[in-house]
Amino acid sequence: MVELNGAFLVFILFWVVVLISLFAIGGYFMFRKFLKALPKKDGKSLLDWEEYYVENSLHLWGDDAKLMLNELVVPVPELFRPVAKQKIAGKIGQIALEENAKKIEQTHIIRGYILATPKRDHKFLRKKLEEMNIAVTPYEHLFD
Repeated sequence: MVELNGAFLVFILFWVVVLISLFAIGGYFMFRKFLKALPKKDGKSLLDWEEYYVENSLHLWGDDAKLMLNELVVPVPELFRPVAKQKIAGKIGQIALEENAKKIEQTHIIRGYILATPKRDHKFLRKKLEEMNIAVTPYEHLFD
């Protein structure tokens, strides 16, 4: 029979804590995705609406708009970048379609990015717009 001495017991307890933590983190992200996939009152989920706006606005995206979106999502870790691009592109497409735009302009991209991302990401956007010599003042009301 194996005797549990101090070092082995600490090792086992360490791995128990690590595994429970990893399961909790994974469960949190899976639950968030599950909530986004639940249908709302209109019968469509948030993910369905994102997909709808992306698909219906694909013809509005020019090469310059795609490049700008790719430039704005650079700080997002590569693993999560496609999800972030989908969410932001959905919001940009929604704005463009609601305004009956002929093509997606720079203002649509900036407004969509601001509305689709959490406040903690707005600091990067401000810095990036400054680097690109784009005035932030027309969008200040959206940052609140």
